[in-house]
Amino acid sequence: MPSSRSESTRAAILDAARERFAADGYERATIRAIARDARIDPSMVMRYYGNKEGLFAAAMTVDLALPDLTGLPREDVGRALVSHFLARWEEDEVLTALLRVGVTNQAGAKRMQGIFRDQFLPVAQRVCPDPEQAPARAALVATQVLGLALTRYVLRFPPTVALHREEVVAWLAPTLQRYLTAPNP
Repeated sequence: MPSSRSESTRAAILDAARERFAADGYERATIRAIARDARIDPSMVMRYYGNKEGLFAAAMTVDLALPDLTGLPREDVGRALVSHFLARWEEDEVLTALLRVGVTNQAGAKRMQGIFRDQFLPVAQRVCPDPEQAPARAALVATQVLGLALTRYVLRFPPTVALHREEVVAWLAPTLQRYLTAPNP
């Protein structure tokens, strides 16, 4: 069982890595800079994570913690998802860091694609009228959720930032609802 000292070292490394990957991007972030930020020797980063790719994967592990929609009336799915994603983006800087990295780096893009594929696609499959359309419908939802996150939390467009959560939900919920549950156009 890992000691509390090794756990705190791992946590410091991951925190420093998230900040460094978000600030510098994957290519420019270095093990040395991350170790310096975590106030440890670079060999400790290598000991725990093997290499930069392993560190990136560990630092950018994200659980979307999607709500269970099975008991929810079908017409409330869009509202529930927009509310959930707003809370996730506002509470989890890892998502924002991953989005920043994903926009400029193939490894980050693949990581984000995997998160949405593995975690969101099963939700879309459960609520779509035709499960075969779930991948396309989930991708359409991602356009809205990631577009909102990019403009609100990364690029910080003033009009998007100024919207109250209730306004964002009111605007986006019908769109997500349509993407997931409307008949095929």
